[in-house]
Amino acid sequence: MIIGITGGIGSGKSRVANFWSSFFDHPLLDLDILCRQILDKEQPGWLALHRRFGTRFFDQDDSLDRAAFRTAIFNDDSLRNEVNRLLHPLARSRMRKQCSRLEGGTILIEIPLLFEAGWQQDVDRIVVVYADTLTRSRRIMARDGVSEQHCCRVLGAQDPLEEKCMAADHVIDNSGPWVETWLQVMHLGQRYVER
Repeated sequence: MIIGITGGIGSGKSRVANFWSSFFDHPLLDLDILCRQILDKEQPGWLALHRRFGTRFFDQDDSLDRAAFRTAIFNDDSLRNEVNRLLHPLARSRMRKQCSRLEGGTILIEIPLLFEAGWQQDVDRIVVVYADTLTRSRRIMARDGVSEQHCCRVLGAQDPLEEKCMAADHVIDNSGPWVETWLQVMHLGQRYVER
């Protein structure tokens, strides 16, 4: 059973995924980590960006300037779409390869852009971690030290969280205190232990 955990930025999907994985002892793949790995020097994503954009996003030592790259793709929709077309197939391939190495049982995969990338068919169940927009904005500004304007741009770059909730098999509401979220994860996680 492969469970895709998704949600908007600042919704708390990483905290939920990590807790679920550690409490129920399920392996967890994190697409953000996989994407960072494919962007390391000489890796497939790094090579694809280098071929397409030359040195535009790279430092003197030819490493990806991740901060400049992140800013550029959040400020330019067409650039973001082009980068996604380059990198999503590479990340998906790496994800599938890692899943195939994990046999049996429940596998959790944290996929921030599951719907945006169209990867619904890669998982057996979809769990959306929800938090209201104000809560998400506060979390993003506190965590990343960014302005409200930047935060709004980042939130606007993703599909509306309410739409993701409607397409999910399960929704975990992480708008309130952690203990409320914890109870939801415990209840849902138990359902997949008993299968």
